[in-house]
Amino acid sequence: MILRDLRRNSMVVALVIVVALFSFLTDGTVVRDANISNLIAQNGYVLILAVGMVMVIIAGHIDLSVGSVAGFVGAAAGVMIAYWSIPWPIVIVLALAVGGLIGAWQGFWIAYVGVPSFIVTLAGMITFRGLTLVVLGRNNIGSFPEGYRALGNGFLTDLAGEYETDPVTVGVFVLAAAVIALAAVRSRKRRLRLNGADEPFAWFLTKLVIQLGALLFVGFALARYKGIPVILIIVVLIVIIYTVLTRRTAFGRHVYAIGGNRRAAELSGVKTKRADLLIFVNMGVLAALAGLVFTARLNLSNPSSGTGFELEAIAAAFVGGAAIQGGAGTVGGAVIGGVVIGLLNNGMSILGLGTEWQQTVKGLVLLAAVGFDFWNKRRLARSRA
Repeated sequence: MILRDLRRNSMVVALVIVVALFSFLTDGTVVRDANISNLIAQNGYVLILAVGMVMVIIAGHIDLSVGSVAGFVGAAAGVMIAYWSIPWPIVIVLALAVGGLIGAWQGFWIAYVGVPSFIVTLAGMITFRGLTLVVLGRNNIGSFPEGYRALGNGFLTDLAGEYETDPVTVGVFVLAAAVIALAAVRSRKRRLRLNGADEPFAWFLTKLVIQLGALLFVGFALARYKGIPVILIIVVLIVIIYTVLTRRTAFGRHVYAIGGNRRAAELSGVKTKRADLLIFVNMGVLAALAGLVFTARLNLSNPSSGTGFELEAIAAAFVGGAAIQGGAGTVGGAVIGGVVIGLLNNGMSILGLGTEWQQTVKGLVLLAAVGFDFWNKRRLARSRA
């Protein structure tokens, strides 16, 4: 039972190993208060993209354009704010709408014309990278309003006054820990009532203590630094919304059904074309949001913004347990995969490793994650034979 549970949560085990390894190699720098806060802020865009990408992959597709779309939307937002003097809240709404329209355009070709997603989004990657250069004219645009910059650099701090350890941040994380603990206990009771069997209580309690300990450790680290990053609030809201969407709604079940067996889903009455279109509209909106967050953090719209984002998002989804054939994956797993990728970037940067070695290591990690998925499927197939 314990070994099976470890296999099911392999990405969590990988995260623990990565944290422990870099904590040792960097003499604890990677888990210091400032670095934990910076890690969240620096990788917020990856986590946002990973949530959208995992839904695309679950449905059996791929999206290579998200980095270019994020860069294009960030460039367009910079022009609207700096040159056209449009208020930044309106710019955010317009930018998300542009992302949705881009997703609808690509989704139309995939769902209704029948062009493979790899080809459509590859074309999108090239097209929107070119349009980013058209919009910016190879120039940088910077110095955005404070409210807009808060998307990537803002903190909720000192709401209850100035303290060395922010009590509001501590209270939020303690409340979150209590909610998670209560939900875990209720879920276990429900499984016992319905199935009559579950993991040993000692193992359940060990896992819960580790999870809550990690959550509270991060909470106190943020409380001692600057408080809760605004990007963390955005990511948490996205994770909650999309977890409910994928687990509790008909649309979420349809996404899994399409990835598992498209023909069977069609015969069951699932409107696969409509679902495919909505999946890419959603991906476009999240790519736009990632572009806004990244631009806000840099306080700069840059022609090269978004380069390589698609690779990090895809890697996060696969490291987080998404199946390359589709039909399997979770929002939580994609977020954990994104954190693993972020920790690898952060830890190797602290160690002073060059970009060439960072890319090499991330490539090997991605290969290992996909290889593990294939090995696990073959093992399960042999056990059922």
